[in-house]
Amino acid sequence: MPINKEPYRRGRHAVHAVKYHFVFCPKRRASVLKDEVANRLGKVLHEVAEEHDWEINSLAIRPDHVHLFVQADTRHAPYQVIHRFKGTSAHVLRDEFDHLHRLPSLWTRSYFVSTTGKAGEQVVQQYIEDQS
Repeated sequence: MPINKEPYRRGRHAVHAVKYHFVFCPKRRASVLKDEVANRLGKVLHEVAEEHDWEINSLAIRPDHVHLFVQADTRHAPYQVIHRFKGTSAHVLRDEFDHLHRLPSLWTRSYFVSTTGKAGEQVVQQYIEDQS
């Protein structure tokens, strides 16, 4: 997937650089994000981003958690962004992989989110790439 190197995005009424670093985990921190599940999750997350005109700058899928660095827009609050990613991916993955039904839900309700205000963008991207 191409990565946009432009620092700002232009909307109809705003110019922005809204970037979030999300970390979220499967229920019970189960190590289920491996092999085919991890590959499919990556594709689903990119599809969600494309559908909403967001850009995934970095993505690291570990067996028990996901790091997602995404450039969203000013129309969506962070909770809406993560809700779309987690909701769609849970629905798709649980439909396609029967063994995920042993968990009461795919994702925990909690998540971590940070903007790149204190840490530079490159620091966050390097950190996520180092997770792979």
